[in-house]
Amino acid sequence: MAKDRSEPDLDRELADLPPELRWREWMRRIEAVLFASASPVPREDLVRVVGQGASVDLLVEDLAADLEGRAFEVAQVAGGWMFRTRAAYAPAIRAAADVGDQLLDLSEFDVAVLAAIAYHQPITRDGLKDIFGKEISRDLIGRLHARDLIGTGPRSPRRGAPYTFVTTEQFLVAFDLETLADLPEREQLEDAGLDGGS
Repeated sequence: MAKDRSEPDLDRELADLPPELRWREWMRRIEAVLFASASPVPREDLVRVVGQGASVDLLVEDLAADLEGRAFEVAQVAGGWMFRTRAAYAPAIRAAADVGDQLLDLSEFDVAVLAAIAYHQPITRDGLKDIFGKEISRDLIGRLHARDLIGTGPRSPRRGAPYTFVTTEQFLVAFDLETLADLPEREQLEDAGLDGGS
């Protein structure tokens, strides 16, 4: 029996409210859910807090419009929505809270390996060695794994069944991507000198 994660006493339809107040309440519910979540919230979770037939996409659009001029915004990333601070305020946050970006302490080569994983996943360390012409250290893989930018993928069908590596939802969030299809085309990276190839 599937567990219904909605609250039993949650009135989703709000039939007692006039339509404009009903819409406003559904927007506030979505706002509360996004505010409470540290990761992107998928559409199917948001559907559980609004009335049947209500458009989550339109509610999110209206919420985004409501937030115009605020220091944070609704962003669509990793197949869901989340609140994030507008880029213009990143220096203020770092100055006040001493918050470091998780990518700042990665070397240029670490980021190149991360990009290779993103474009060639699932990929083994041997596959990365073929791309870069040198052995990729377990420490480097560990740094990317510790930041939850990569995870372990399926075992390779090759002899010894080595582990493969794939990017994570946190990778999508860190690079502000909705899906891997939003990665820049490889030709763009080559033109910018960021292809990591030899």
